[in-house]
Amino acid sequence: MPRALSQLIESFRLLPGIGPKTAQKLAFSTLKMSSEQVKDISNSLANIKSEIIYCQYCQNISENSICNICTDNNRDNSIICVVEEVMDVYVLEKSGAFKGKFHVLHGSISPANGIGPDEIRIKELVNRVQSDSLIKEIVIATNLNLEGEATAMYINQIFSKSENKLKITRLARGLPSGSDIEYADETTILHAMGSRVNIDESL
Repeated sequence: MPRALSQLIESFRLLPGIGPKTAQKLAFSTLKMSSEQVKDISNSLANIKSEIIYCQYCQNISENSICNICTDNNRDNSIICVVEEVMDVYVLEKSGAFKGKFHVLHGSISPANGIGPDEIRIKELVNRVQSDSLIKEIVIATNLNLEGEATAMYINQIFSKSENKLKITRLARGLPSGSDIEYADETTILHAMGSRVNIDESL
């Protein structure tokens, strides 16, 4: 097999969920594309790293220093929904269940994998809440697995000691234990968001 093709297969395998057979299929499909199509894909991949940055407020991806959600005056500034990954924001937005602002942690606490609070964006969340008196509620929408629950408990402990009288809630019924937000359908998310409970009742 030509070296260039072999390298492309290995590159595709770096993507999550792509096994050897799928990577090989993608590589051979790329080989059949025109030079212009391949160039477009190459440019798109390069632009992801050069043009996309993190919002200085919510840590969501954006083309500007402040994302479209944070600059939207129609959003409820008193509620922040805390999620693990950027994909979770898009899932919740698609459901239409949440009209507040977001905060993306970019991960979850996982001692087994060497990931503690300092490795995700919890400090940014704390600083944001402390500097914004409009925030009255934090909805914790981390995944319903061990890592997500550990992260939710840690966040709750931080803000339960805060002088700010914040309401801390957790997504409720509809999301099965062990599930990830990004795989939930819109109806499930609507139920979970609408029936959220105080976090002390859910842990």
